[in-house]
Amino acid sequence: MEVKYTYQPLLFTGDVAVAKFPGTRYQGSKAKLVDWIWSQVQDLNFTTCLDAFGGTGAVAYRFKKEGKCSTYNDVLRFNYYIGVALIENSQIRLTPEEVDWILTKHSTITYPRLIQETFRDIYFTPEENSWLDQTLTNIRQLTAPYKFALAFFALAQAAIVKRPYNLFHRKNLYVRLADVERSFGNKTSWDRPFDSWFRHFVEEANWAVFDNGQDNRALHTDALNIPGEYDLVYIDTPYVSGRGVGVDYRDFYHFLEGMTFYDEWEQQIDYRSKHRRLKRSPSVWTDKTRVHTAFDALFSRYQDSILVVSYRSDGIPSEQEILSLLQRYKQNVRVERFGHYKYVLSTNHRSEELLFIAR
Repeated sequence: MEVKYTYQPLLFTGDVAVAKFPGTRYQGSKAKLVDWIWSQVQDLNFTTCLDAFGGTGAVAYRFKKEGKCSTYNDVLRFNYYIGVALIENSQIRLTPEEVDWILTKHSTITYPRLIQETFRDIYFTPEENSWLDQTLTNIRQLTAPYKFALAFFALAQAAIVKRPYNLFHRKNLYVRLADVERSFGNKTSWDRPFDSWFRHFVEEANWAVFDNGQDNRALHTDALNIPGEYDLVYIDTPYVSGRGVGVDYRDFYHFLEGMTFYDEWEQQIDYRSKHRRLKRSPSVWTDKTRVHTAFDALFSRYQDSILVVSYRSDGIPSEQEILSLLQRYKQNVRVERFGHYKYVLSTNHRSEELLFIAR
């Protein structure tokens, strides 16, 4: 039986009380922990805050909802557009007519075939690859920055939800297409058309837009190079496990990152990899030999701010090493424990979620 998906435009009020953060399937997201994080910092005296490794924007968004002047930063460009759409943007939304235009093929536009030709049989079906080339090309015609960011957010979320494991780490389209009994995944989500998912995520993004009366910003730079000073800096770096393996978000989501520089994408691909990842860009945050120095530099850079650090109890550096590094710059450091928390796809059942609060 064919499943019908309908889209009914809604009235978006922009009221902070009803604004809602979109659902997320992002690896390592703090969306489910953000209420606990806020409960630990709500009594601190701060107005301006920085989410230095913004990711999904869940923490920066919560600070924005609490009336703080919130700055979001992420070194990945596709994440930066999340910050532009949901943190910096205070009133702009996509209209149903604009969504219809984005989802229409136009005779006046020449549509490249980059995804169709480069990623054949890797992540999506031929029809879906064609849809991605066409829709991304249309989105790139949008000249209003917030409209573009909202549309790119919806496109990226639609691509994630149609992927097994919600990642781009393997050439595994066959997992979706195999006619077998499944013990994981959501075939209904995988089979739902891109058009329908795109409209769904546009609506989620539109509901998230509100004005808190502050000059909120989104940035795209290295965390050590962020301009300005902040009352509070929230830090949630990539995780390096006790075995020394770092979580490389650029590798997990390279397809989304590639879409942000579509014209140069082909030149940045590592064609030795079956799944057409981007050429490696080493990061201190995923290198067990350099991450201690990186944390020290980060704490030094923001030593005049309240430092709030999300961490895992079994990471590198160790819990005690993070504590010692913070104590170099802060007199008052406390550690709060959420307890055992298992991230999606994680096989680690013993690690605890920690929050260091240093003043």
